[in-house]
Amino acid sequence: MTATASDARGLLDDVRTSATRIARALERSGYRADFTPASLRDLERFMAEHSDRGVAVAGGLLATDQGSRLFALGAYLGETVRRSAGGTWETDGADPHSEPGPALRLSDGSLVWPVQRMVKRFRHGHEDSIAGYATALGLHLSTRPRRRSWRWRR
Repeated sequence: MTATASDARGLLDDVRTSATRIARALERSGYRADFTPASLRDLERFMAEHSDRGVAVAGGLLATDQGSRLFALGAYLGETVRRSAGGTWETDGADPHSEPGPALRLSDGSLVWPVQRMVKRFRHGHEDSIAGYATALGLHLSTRPRRRSWRWRR
């Protein structure tokens, strides 16, 4: 295996490991992070509570280690999409650390960059909503309970 193939494999391992670790951290902080589409609403809430258009909230969870945390959050986003819609992670074998970073090839053949999407969400705020992104990719984020049918008792 060449050094570049080894680097690419290492980056893909980093994606999976980062997604798992940030899920645990989000859960400990009171956010739902179970890799279901509905958990992306909590990811959006996390971003709203810890950032404001490219600025980390003072004392918030993005105030330190911002780059690695955004990478991990993007990895979580991608893993959630992959598990729901199908697909595989890919990197540029020539330079696995190049922009736009690891890509996710969906089962329909389309290519998306969840880590870059998370960076955009951080920079631009709610206009680059994670929930909207996931919905556009075909995920159903509904967490609303089913409507109950009420019967009148006599």
